[in-house]
Amino acid sequence: MSSTEIRQPVPPFTRETATLKVRLAEDGWNSRDAAKVALAYTADTRWRNRVEFATSRAEAQAFLSRKWNKELEYRLIKELWAFTENRIAVRYAYEWHDDAGNWFRSYGNENWEFAENGLMAHRFACINDMPITEAERKFRWPLGRRPDDHPGLSELGL
Repeated sequence: MSSTEIRQPVPPFTRETATLKVRLAEDGWNSRDAAKVALAYTADTRWRNRVEFATSRAEAQAFLSRKWNKELEYRLIKELWAFTENRIAVRYAYEWHDDAGNWFRSYGNENWEFAENGLMAHRFACINDMPITEAERKFRWPLGRRPDDHPGLSELGL
């Protein structure tokens, strides 16, 4: 295994390393760089995202490209829910608008399983979209990484 195939932190997870893994995933997804984000997954990663299934890193990257072309001004917050040796469960919310300017807050849960090198091997996501008005938005930081001082989901009451 080359050093480029290792994504820290690696399992087994502690509360501290699981929390860090969640924040690193959030940061990656907030970059909206599908090629970069896809590198966090094993070459044979298996995903279920709503009704879409991906069975490789390439398919996951294509999915992410489609997602961020549709979900404009995407901003995401993830929060650790639970963890074990090589699995992490998260809850999250993200805000975005479509090309007609309609805003949404999407709520979801994900179950992740990691290979020993810290790459995600399995990702199972359940997501619901709630229409919101522009005035109801809570995620207003500049596009990109959520600032460290921005409240998380629990602090926002989400």
